[in-house]
Amino acid sequence: MTPFLRNIFVVARRDFLAIVATPTFLLFLLAPLFMIGMGALGGFGASQLADSARGAGRIVAIAGPADIEPLRAADARLRDALPGDKPPVLELRVAARDVDPVAVAQEKGADTYAVMSGPIAAPRIVEREAGSRSGAYLALLATDVLRDRAAGTVAPAAPRFESLKKGGTSIAAQQGLGLGAVFVIFLLTLLLAGQSVGMLAEEKGNKVIEILAAAVPLESVFLGKLLGLLGVAILFIAFWTAMAVGGGLIAMTQLDPGALANAGAASANAQATSAAFGVAPATGWPFFILIMLAYFIMSFLLLGAIFLGVGAQAGTVREIQMLSLPITILQVAMFSLCSGAANAPGSSVATIAQIIPFSSPMAMAARAATDDAKAVHLLALGWQAIWVALVVTLSVRLFRSGVLSGRSSWKFWERGAKAAAAGDQ
Repeated sequence: MTPFLRNIFVVARRDFLAIVATPTFLLFLLAPLFMIGMGALGGFGASQLADSARGAGRIVAIAGPADIEPLRAADARLRDALPGDKPPVLELRVAARDVDPVAVAQEKGADTYAVMSGPIAAPRIVEREAGSRSGAYLALLATDVLRDRAAGTVAPAAPRFESLKKGGTSIAAQQGLGLGAVFVIFLLTLLLAGQSVGMLAEEKGNKVIEILAAAVPLESVFLGKLLGLLGVAILFIAFWTAMAVGGGLIAMTQLDPGALANAGAASANAQATSAAFGVAPATGWPFFILIMLAYFIMSFLLLGAIFLGVGAQAGTVREIQMLSLPITILQVAMFSLCSGAANAPGSSVATIAQIIPFSSPMAMAARAATDDAKAVHLLALGWQAIWVALVVTLSVRLFRSGVLSGRSSWKFWERGAKAAAAGDQ
């Protein structure tokens, strides 16, 4: 091992043990319990919001010119007669040769639940999710039109149902997985990476950083601290993953004593695993979980490098808070951008989110849920690693020029003001 790598691992081990081998680390591990409690309180309001949004979207009927008005009239009758929640808004389109119901169901900027095309007596109904109420309603519409036209009894419509599938799972479910991946990476990064901001500020105040900088290259110090904090983050995730898995296994054994044996047999079969979850990402569960971990690491390193640079420049707690706020706002903005990308895979928003380095880890994790391409993730990880190196290099240079050079401040406007005051004297 080269001296440079040895120095990195020495600093990483020092910072890792300094955090883990303290009583306060137990409180840090149990912090999610407080977050869960607060989340449960806000869950009631979120459920009310979800209930109010349920039923939004559209269904589309592509029919000949003679069928448009009968379908509109049948829709008006059925909406008044159906109890409970009303179906989504019906959009009627005149059939054309180049109209593809699958393309209509996947149109961007519209939440389409089902599309009906073809003859009314035997329509083709493309559903976003198999067995949906929207598809059943379109079939009921077709039957009502046939009944209205017939003088006597008539056989119901015989629709041919299709569901939008990719990798064995509906696109809507895979988009939900992508959005979940974005949220998990954002939450873990926000929770774990922020602790790095005060590390260099504290060590700069008690002169420890100057001793480290004299002993090893400053690049090794910054990278070692990043790896040490990453080790703490992975230990945190491993602890709660083990707790969740253990709790799930205990619950399974309470419900069915033979569930453990069945679960062990199913884990060796990817198809059984997908069936157990009820949904599977386009790249498959093993690859999806591994790539999510890889993107969390890159997101943590990117944000942690920025926070380290901020902590290295700040001299007081107030400065740390003032400089951390724009970074947090940037992170929330990246989360909003990636949420939009997860809901619109393949769009220009998704492409922009995958290119911007600070949103790329979350956006690419969402892409792994809906796109079965795997080679592109190696390119994305390389792109993000380049930016980690750039951010660390910039932080080291700013720290070396603004702090270790003996200047009292790294802020150019403060240095200018002090120089002007010295000139007046």
